[in-house]
Amino acid sequence: MQVFDVIIVGGGPCGLAAGIEATKAGLSHLILEKGSLTESIREYPRRMRFFSTAENIEIGGLPFPISGVKASRDEALQYYRKAAAYYKLNFKLFQEVWEVKKEKDLFTVSTTSGDTYQARKVIMATGYFTHPRWLNIPGENLPHVSHYYDEPFKYSFTNVVLIGASNSAVEAALELYRHDVTITVVHRGEDFRNTVKYWLVPDVKNRVKEGKIKTMFDSCVTQIDERNVTVSNLKTGDETQLPADFVFILTGYIPDADLLRRCGIVLDSESQVPVFDKETFETNIPGLYVCGTVLAGIHTEKVFIENGREHAQSIIDHIMGREVHKVAELIDRI
Repeated sequence: MQVFDVIIVGGGPCGLAAGIEATKAGLSHLILEKGSLTESIREYPRRMRFFSTAENIEIGGLPFPISGVKASRDEALQYYRKAAAYYKLNFKLFQEVWEVKKEKDLFTVSTTSGDTYQARKVIMATGYFTHPRWLNIPGENLPHVSHYYDEPFKYSFTNVVLIGASNSAVEAALELYRHDVTITVVHRGEDFRNTVKYWLVPDVKNRVKEGKIKTMFDSCVTQIDERNVTVSNLKTGDETQLPADFVFILTGYIPDADLLRRCGIVLDSESQVPVFDKETFETNIPGLYVCGTVLAGIHTEKVFIENGREHAQSIIDHIMGREVHKVAELIDRI
């Protein structure tokens, strides 16, 4: 069996950045990705544009030229695919990693398909977008319920209930309203989250004032059936039934804590943030690193491509015994 210098678990932008840095350093590498290349971006809403400007999500020193300022989902998919091809990155796609075990100075990476790979170092860059926060309510797994919003056209002239009040929820609500969808937003808080992009706030609040987007704040969905959702007011206890042809649960995503634990990484019991060195990103297991949004735990708003891509250079610097590139912003924020 070939022993790689580095195995990278996760083929998103931060995993690709790690593969590129390994290639630049002359290290043999393998990227294991449980889905397609940049699977998380492929599952983004089809009409989405990134919050960061294009130059802030570049990797490998490759320019990201676009006609506007912020890249679309499709532009990002093309860019990262071309970056992977340019650096001739070594992939095994649709290979889901089950666990990583270390024996002496060698890691064995096992997949759900039964394949195993070996490496001297391992970088966990699994992100969080494939693990939605489940509400654990009856009906959450029905076919008309989704934790991912795709595009508006399918839902025109239907009743949609949207659970959540963050950026993704607000963007989806506005887009659905503009495509003749009867939309109701249900949220536990008393208003939309204060982290919503500032330019969206007046738009969504004006639509609410006009009655074009309905809201039920201080409320939660307690049950979903084939035609309705049951909403309970958290202050009064009153229950309301809303017609729902489709339900979107956009309450966020979290890293796969079970996978990290199976790999032997210690996690904080409350925040789910893994134990890692804030400069080298090495975990409690020597030679096993975390890279990108996977290290944020439940605080996923603190790490994203813009700063997560920098972790790769620090990790490879540490592996190579060089002076470590410091990611100051992350050290300050986590």
